[in-house]
Amino acid sequence: MHFHKRRLCLTGLLAAGISSLAIASGAFASEATVVPEQPPVPAQAKITYVPRDAIEEYRALPSYSEPDWVTKNFVDTGKLPPVKDRLPKEPLVFKTGNMPDGIGVYGGTLRHVVGGRPEGWNYAAGQAQGWGGIDIEMYECLTRTAPLYQVEADDMEPLPNLAKSWDWSEDGHKLTMHLIEGAKWSDGVPFTADDVMFYWDDNIVDPNVTPLNGATKEMFGKNTTLKKIDDYTVEWTFEEAFPRQYLFNMAYGNFCPGPAHILKTKHPKYANTTYDEYRNGFPPEMLNFPVMGAWVPVEYRPDDIIVLRRNPYYWKVDEEGHQLPYLDEMHYKLSTWADRDVQAIAGSGDFSNLEQPENFVVSLRRAAEESAPARLAFGPRTIGYNMRLNLSGNGWGEPDERAQAVRELNRNEDFRKAVTMALDRQKLGDSLVKGPFTAIYPGGIDSGTSFYDRQSTYYYPYDPEGAKALLAKIGLKDTDGNGFVNWPADTLGGKDVDIVLLLSSDYNTDVNLSEGVIGQLQQIGLHVIQNSIDGIQFESSRYRGDFDWMIMRNPPEMAAVVQGTSGLAPVGPRTSAHHRAGTDGTLDLMPYEDQLVDIVDQFIATNDNAKRAELMKDYQTVATKNVDTIGLTEFPGALIINKRFRNVASGAPIFMFNWAEDAVIRERMFVPADLQGDYQLFPDTLPGKPGGDGPVSG
Repeated sequence: MHFHKRRLCLTGLLAAGISSLAIASGAFASEATVVPEQPPVPAQAKITYVPRDAIEEYRALPSYSEPDWVTKNFVDTGKLPPVKDRLPKEPLVFKTGNMPDGIGVYGGTLRHVVGGRPEGWNYAAGQAQGWGGIDIEMYECLTRTAPLYQVEADDMEPLPNLAKSWDWSEDGHKLTMHLIEGAKWSDGVPFTADDVMFYWDDNIVDPNVTPLNGATKEMFGKNTTLKKIDDYTVEWTFEEAFPRQYLFNMAYGNFCPGPAHILKTKHPKYANTTYDEYRNGFPPEMLNFPVMGAWVPVEYRPDDIIVLRRNPYYWKVDEEGHQLPYLDEMHYKLSTWADRDVQAIAGSGDFSNLEQPENFVVSLRRAAEESAPARLAFGPRTIGYNMRLNLSGNGWGEPDERAQAVRELNRNEDFRKAVTMALDRQKLGDSLVKGPFTAIYPGGIDSGTSFYDRQSTYYYPYDPEGAKALLAKIGLKDTDGNGFVNWPADTLGGKDVDIVLLLSSDYNTDVNLSEGVIGQLQQIGLHVIQNSIDGIQFESSRYRGDFDWMIMRNPPEMAAVVQGTSGLAPVGPRTSAHHRAGTDGTLDLMPYEDQLVDIVDQFIATNDNAKRAELMKDYQTVATKNVDTIGLTEFPGALIINKRFRNVASGAPIFMFNWAEDAVIRERMFVPADLQGDYQLFPDTLPGKPGGDGPVSG
């Protein structure tokens, strides 16, 4: 299938397109100019960079050990095999030299606070586990990228994970992946290539299923195939030669298989069920759901808490052979995202990604006190917010007459310029927090990524009068005198131009930004209506294409660039967040989008770092001059962790390749015995049978 309806040849488009953008739209509009320099980030932690192979390896060790109570209560009583028989032939071994505080001790609890609520455990079919790190610790993926923030740039490739190694064919079109051999799900069932193939064939490729985080076949290349070779080997076939870029897409959250032996019991292909029954067949009340991650859900109390206990079959160890994790129990108190920051700073919670700027100042002040229970360190500016206009003109989301008319406006370059010129980004940032935190952000990739180049980043300065003139130029004028512009008489009867702004109500930042945007756009006569819904409904609406505009925090590809790269442009029918294929399966790309697609395709196809850097400069120029998205603000996040925890690497960003919950490598974090406290709710227990009553005591 041809995904793109190309309107012109790409040859020479980049140079010609950029120069044409310098032509002013009459005397109405401000010219695009290089974005202003950003203020330095306060209290920013430093990163110690290491080679990729300094973090982990796979090898057999002379002996293995586990917590004494596991041996006594479960192994000695015959309820579990010895630890050596529960581990793979060659477990993943974390190297001591990369562990800031060295070999740890067993015991302790990590107390999270989250604002999400679990739909269920079926990650493969799109169910949310409640966010805040729950899914990251339950589901392991083929590769791992979050710890790469500390890896030297010239050694940048994903870490092996469930796939312990891979080999390219001589022509670069085939990739053979060797899975970890002998690893088991938390219920003791072997993990094999069948789990990988079920996730691919019956979830990613099946058009009736959308995994959590929206994995699609196109994320792994056009016409890519995957087949099983044997129980521990799979083979990818790509159209491109040596597309190493897709290895990054095999990490969280795009290729994280679920337990096929459990999920198949509800999948329509294998059972007499519907797809809704499959998606919702594993509710949060189903305890002890099998995982490959370090902890297993054993307790769920609605609007109260989720508790996870150590996985007795976890397949990672330290260099002395201690089966990980060190921590016995994980808590997720079900509260609000704002409360997560409050409790982490107060010491009643242990971990927070401080990502809501409204809490920055008070958190910094408390962390600076000698008696503060938690440490706080800011990372680079990798949290950006964009307003994304739905650019599909051929049916994505099945728009009605009004929505279709709005989409035609969205596709008008002068309209997009008018909207971006109407926004005072300094005021938007200051409305969240005053001080050197937020920065003017016009869109494009985040400034915190190594690919960012300020001289290639353009924006249209705040100019409400110029914005009004542009609206008038395209025929949008206030013809009834009520303060809002109207459609031309032959469109929707000349009614007010009503635009619905979709956003998630889960975060105060999203809501506050929407209110600022609505107020500022009202000044140029645009009537924008807030549609604030909870995060689960928001995700569903945006994937369906059921929006005019939406406010969206930047996805990982805007910060990492090398991971999820296909999401930077509509290179396939379902890769872009704001322009997907219509009902006929094609994309009605505009000329500048063709340029973006060409740039991203070239980026994916090359392994030349210098060429990649130049391509991202081109991308940034095309994206920002053409107002592909409307940047709102950008700011750093701060990692807050209770001081009693050890093996927390300095400089871990809260969001780059993945969230900090993965970047800090929680399975090797520990608490010294004298600081562990009495926090465990189910001490000396392990997960019971899937669907059972929770943990068992031996």
